[in-house]
Amino acid sequence: MSETQLSLKDVSLFFFPLLLNVQLMSVSHSIINAGLARQADYITALAGFSVAMVLHLFLASPSYQNHTVTIAMARGSKSLRGVFIFVLLVASYVSIMLSLVAFTPFGTFLIGKVMGVSDRISEEARRVLSILVFLPFATGLRGLAQGLVIRARRTGLVSIATGIRVVGLILYLFLGQRWFSGASIGAFALLACVTTETIVIGFFSWRIYQPVEEGEERTIAEILRYAFPLAYSSCLQQTIPLLINAIISRLPDAPQALAAFGIIRGFLFLLAGPMRNLQQAYLTLVRNIADNRTIYRFFLRVAGGMAFIMLLIAIPLNGLVLGTVMGLDDTMRSYITWPLIVCAVYPFFYGMTNLLRGIFAGAHRTGMLGRSTIAKSCFMLAVWGTTVYVTVPISGIFFAIFLLLCAESVELLYLQRQKRQLTSSGLLAPVPKSA
Repeated sequence: MSETQLSLKDVSLFFFPLLLNVQLMSVSHSIINAGLARQADYITALAGFSVAMVLHLFLASPSYQNHTVTIAMARGSKSLRGVFIFVLLVASYVSIMLSLVAFTPFGTFLIGKVMGVSDRISEEARRVLSILVFLPFATGLRGLAQGLVIRARRTGLVSIATGIRVVGLILYLFLGQRWFSGASIGAFALLACVTTETIVIGFFSWRIYQPVEEGEERTIAEILRYAFPLAYSSCLQQTIPLLINAIISRLPDAPQALAAFGIIRGFLFLLAGPMRNLQQAYLTLVRNIADNRTIYRFFLRVAGGMAFIMLLIAIPLNGLVLGTVMGLDDTMRSYITWPLIVCAVYPFFYGMTNLLRGIFAGAHRTGMLGRSTIAKSCFMLAVWGTTVYVTVPISGIFFAIFLLLCAESVELLYLQRQKRQLTSSGLLAPVPKSA
């Protein structure tokens, strides 16, 4: 690839295997939802798994930037050890927090009182979390291995590992029915398939790893200073679905809204989730202003395609995808159709935000990303505090999607404003420092 001319083909060859990876990951969550939708008490199973996954994503989110940290900071054996230490520290913290929620009265207070979830759904969610306490170590090491593979531009290997995960998931869902019931079946299958994926991608990264010749080695202190703002930023990102669940849990249609939000978030993960890889694409590929324009054109095309697919699922393919494949009855399909249509704009919001995050991460201004998510979380906390005392007389799932889009807009506008100010003052470089 030319160092001065990045083409749409270059970006596609790098990005689409990562897109496929996210699609396969989201398919695994949709497969779990489809399996739970066929349980006898499917509303409780779906709602319990949805609440548990929102909590898990919130608590485990500090480890979701491991691939970004690896791409930016792991130069040789010394810095790779530093990244590995960071991964283990974060995984240990997450596992302890999951254990507190799953096994102590703190979990009953958090899910029942703070989130306002009913006792039946709360108990189901805690059973899910009790199975997932070891998952942070698998996801943390997976992120490190993925970072090494992505930096080597062997992104197809990431998709292969995730494809093996999906195949394994189907097997583990069947096996799980022998020992578990309800939402716990999905938890067992998720833990088993992610562990399988981690072993496979770890083997790939071990085979292809080569130290980076250019750039100086990073000390552990430098790595931690770079990584922890990304970690808490990632954590704060997950307060959004957590607070949305807490808000809609108090509405009259709470069980149905919680279950529907879990299903729609599965589709958002499938069709908007790939846009988060624009951050890694920017860090790895952009070397000059022309490259920057190329990746923006690529973003608009991909976001438009994802939005179109979401509209297809919501309208002409509603019966096939939501009914036949997902196993939802007519009432639930009707309930989520219009909220799913509104979600067609989400890939544009989410993609633009991740491009901006790539710019700040490449400039080693990760603290700015933490502040942007603080602003986003404060907005949601204000809404949550209001709805504790004021009942919103609208559909729970409509309100959930409205809040999701508003929160993303807050972060997008904040980062865009900061980029404009720092660029005009010469404090933000137009391309990553690692370039």
